[in-house]
Amino acid sequence: MARPPAGPVAPLLLALDVGSSSVRALAFDAAGRALGVECQRPYEPDTTPDGGVEIDADRLLALSAEALDGAVAALGGRTPAVAAVATCTFWHTLLGLGADGRPRTPVYSWADTRSAAAVDALRARVDEKAYHARVGCRLHTSYLPARLWWLRTRAPAAFAAVRHWVSFGEYLGLRLCGELATSVSMASGTGLFDQRACRWDPGILEVLELDPGRLGPIADLDRGLGPLRPEFAARWPGLAGARWLPALADGACSNVGAGCTTARQAALMVGTSGAMRVCVAAASVGIPDGLWCYRVDRRRLLLGGSLANGGSVYAWLVEVLRLPAGDALEAAIAAMEPDAHGLTMLPFLAGERSLGWNAAARAALVGVSLATRPVDIVRAGLETVAYRFALIHERLRDACPDLREVVATGGALLASPAWTRIVADVLGVPLTPSTEQEGSSRGAALLASEALGLIPSVETVPAGRGPVIEPDPGRHARYRAGLARHRQLYDLLLPSALGERRPL
Repeated sequence: MARPPAGPVAPLLLALDVGSSSVRALAFDAAGRALGVECQRPYEPDTTPDGGVEIDADRLLALSAEALDGAVAALGGRTPAVAAVATCTFWHTLLGLGADGRPRTPVYSWADTRSAAAVDALRARVDEKAYHARVGCRLHTSYLPARLWWLRTRAPAAFAAVRHWVSFGEYLGLRLCGELATSVSMASGTGLFDQRACRWDPGILEVLELDPGRLGPIADLDRGLGPLRPEFAARWPGLAGARWLPALADGACSNVGAGCTTARQAALMVGTSGAMRVCVAAASVGIPDGLWCYRVDRRRLLLGGSLANGGSVYAWLVEVLRLPAGDALEAAIAAMEPDAHGLTMLPFLAGERSLGWNAAARAALVGVSLATRPVDIVRAGLETVAYRFALIHERLRDACPDLREVVATGGALLASPAWTRIVADVLGVPLTPSTEQEGSSRGAALLASEALGLIPSVETVPAGRGPVIEPDPGRHARYRAGLARHRQLYDLLLPSALGERRPL
């Protein structure tokens, strides 16, 4: 891998990162190095008692513009050196736009579970194995088919009034540049996209009775959006020469930013949720049951699995058990022996994604006794999240036999040395912490740099790594016993991915 250059590499790039709790704008050089320019605007999505998770599209647009205001102000006289503005945003969101391009619905998050009944309705109409092989997704509340079915059933007139169904990323591009374009990256995570043909999938669209013209035109980073609309050109005159690119998916960008760009490296991310992803430069790949397949772009597939419950498990346990999060709790967790608490836990506080894709799944804890302490339950929660990653890792290794390295990313995981140690010992493979603090933003900037020809490819740019955490064989053996109990409890309590009750 090439060595990084000694100083900042011109021109510059702006990355707008629209996440699930904040919007940030950051500046990078052409080699993906942060320039210390950042503006952040936090927010919280709206939730409803029946499982809704929504965001007002224009509120998010205003926050995005404010974040860009701050970054432009911080860049000052360097702003004209910005060659491109790249956006990364969360996968699997849905927004309905009218014929005038204005929102007719809120932005529905991937975490919105109100379409659970629609999943069952679709399973009665779709060959799910064939569907999974084509689009790389399961029928689940996280993806757009179930949400579109739910919206059509709930409010047919309102559904018919929507001219385009898009993600927030496409709406942002439309408002800023007046052009609607859906990147291959964003389209690939919808559940509506044929991964091999790189087009909207005719089969699922026929089931949904949805014309492909009601979705965004598919584009890649080899083409930019139009110039800024007059109101935004006047707001950011220093960006008059910058190229504005279609929005990319945060998960794909995160792999690139962490330097996990080949089939030899898996990125393991734990934030509020969790994911494990491998980038594969191939036209197609066999998709193991339980995993998904999306795309970084037309040349690169992304194979992996997702957890709806990652850092949220730790946060929930600390809150419910009324424990003070901090160094004392971290030390207590680290001092415990593996699987010494006698507890077996399922972490599905917000339903299950990989591997079983059961949105109705709920958490369970067994083995509690009079001797059980709150810290035992927290430790069991961290271990059970690691067990879910171990199950994903097993299937990724079957699909990607060259997989050698697992890179740890995400604030929730990297903030806890005890948890990173648990994950390494559970997986039984070396775990390498990433030192790239802004992986998604950095990845968006690097993909833009590649698209503009400023770097040969994202694979040639090194990424920061911390000291490798080697697994302990004895601890790994004890965790294998804990994982076996975890599997048994799962098989006992939960329906299969297709909704049938397993025999007891």
